[in-house]
Amino acid sequence: MAYQIGQIVTGTVTGVQAYGGFVKLDATTQGLVHISELRSGLVENIHNELTVGDEVEVVILDIDQYTGKISLSMRQVALMALKDTPIIKNMATRRYFWTNYHYNFGFEPIALALPGWVEEASARIEKEQST
Repeated sequence: MAYQIGQIVTGTVTGVQAYGGFVKLDATTQGLVHISELRSGLVENIHNELTVGDEVEVVILDIDQYTGKISLSMRQVALMALKDTPIIKNMATRRYFWTNYHYNFGFEPIALALPGWVEEASARIEKEQST
């Protein structure tokens, strides 16, 4: 089967290592889900997330054109499901979600917090010098 980047497929976990899990996509194709792509947040023990024989739904992140290695993600499947919600959908079509365009904060919060930070740092330095 010809796989494409962004395609959602179902596979079977064939191996679990400290760095990720190997997923068999078909009889001849296997990919790797890196530990950072299992889920959002910290994964302390990969064996709590994956076990050999589990069927998992994954997204194809990358296919190396020279070696044919396939990078997979379970985390992106969950994010793609959220994409259909109205809030995320509107944010994706609007190109200003990464700026403070609507809030006009600028550097004002930093300028307001700076005197407190200076006092805190000065007090810490004085405390260290006195001991």
